Amino acid sequence: MRKIDLLLAEYGESHRNATNKLIHWICVPLIFWTIVGFISFIPSPHLCASYFGCISLVSIVVIILVTIFYMRLSFVIGFIMICIILLMEHFAYTVNIHFGKRAWIVYLGVFVITWILQFVGHKIEGKKPSFLKDLQFLLIGPIWLLSFILTKLGIKY
Repeated sequence: MRKIDLLLAEYGESHRNATNKLIHWICVPLIFWTIVGFISFIPSPHLCASYFGCISLVSIVVIILVTIFYMRLSFVIGFIMICIILLMEHFAYTVNIHFGKRAWIVYLGVFVITWILQFVGHKIEGKKPSFLKDLQFLLIGPIWLLSFILTKLGIKY
């Protein structure tokens, strides 16, 4: 069995309850986005592009590292995730422009609320979050959701 299949199966073991799954469908993407937002606040030079906005060099380095992690698991997953991350980066840039130096409050509020909901979901599930066993599961959550979409569309990953 491929490593990605093993990781997704192990992650899925503590995400079987319908309520917990629903909570994850909402909260995992939001948590991922808040982390993108927090990273965008780290002071560093920015590269700007028309129609996209600006992206910090720190964000670029993190995106490259995360993409390498995903690409090693699956090229298809890695390619789709870099597109998703760049969309999240663009949305974070928009929030940063709109809220300015106070944008971190938006990220923090969303981050705290979504993590509380995640733990409520796991309390309902009756199982601890996977990342407590292995931190790499923090990166598996988003692709666990993506795997459902790809399977539904008949796309092999």
